[in-house]
Amino acid sequence: MPLTNNRPGTGSAWPGLLLAALVLLSACKREPAELPGAKAEPAAAVSQLAGYLRRNDLAGYARAAVTPAQHAELETAWREGRSRWPLTSLPLGGELPALLESLSRPGAEQRLLRAFDTQVAGQGAGIKQAAHSMGLFGVQYLRNQGDYTPEQRAHYVQLVNALAGWAGAAPLADRQTAQAAIPRLVAAARATGLSDPGAMQAAGMEESLRRLGPFVKEFKAVLDSYGLSLDASLDATRVGLVSQQGDQARVHLQYPLAAEQIDTSATLVRIDGHWYLEGIQQEVGEILRPVADAGAAQPPKP
Repeated sequence: MPLTNNRPGTGSAWPGLLLAALVLLSACKREPAELPGAKAEPAAAVSQLAGYLRRNDLAGYARAAVTPAQHAELETAWREGRSRWPLTSLPLGGELPALLESLSRPGAEQRLLRAFDTQVAGQGAGIKQAAHSMGLFGVQYLRNQGDYTPEQRAHYVQLVNALAGWAGAAPLADRQTAQAAIPRLVAAARATGLSDPGAMQAAGMEESLRRLGPFVKEFKAVLDSYGLSLDASLDATRVGLVSQQGDQARVHLQYPLAAEQIDTSATLVRIDGHWYLEGIQQEVGEILRPVADAGAAQPPKP
């Protein structure tokens, strides 16, 4: 018996229905629309930096974020112990050396799990309340204290609210999740070979950042197990051009973080034909200025 329906008009409707279903499915999977000016050079420069972080390529990020001359000077400053940039410009990056040292100690897995059992396990309600309180305190501080530009202040308030909301809902007090996460972090930290206090200085900036890439990948995977996907945030980052006048430009950034949508802007400057974030240029300038000033103060050699 043929598997067809011979009622008039029924069979001819199937191709149209199938096409409509495919169109609806493709619409559901469609990427968010680009922001205006997404292809402009300043916006593309910011998207490039996000791409390096998405691939856990900290060394590539460092090369793209500053000029070649600054990169060479920062390498020297790193080896002399005067800088840990770009770690200091990334969230919690300044705490990374101490974190690696703690995770790499002998018996770290057992020690950290005991600490979790003593201080955290079963404290879900308390952690939720603490996250709420820290969020309120952080927002209040950002609105009234600190040496921030209005643009930075508005951005950081959004970040604090998003992370406080995530922390209040995440299974931070769940022992099973912690029991799975701790060994992963310990193994990744030890694999860097950077746990000793002088290891980063001896390795230099480029080599240290290369070794840190796999640790950052594992750290992001652990956060993902707690419901915070930084890779999803980076994948969904949208950048557009707001304005460009001469060697200065402003870009518009949007990206999801936890359950929030972050909306902010940033200023870029053009140096030798390439665009760089003004905030990073200021930070790097502060690091390199003491040496430049010292050199300028030296009397000329006869």
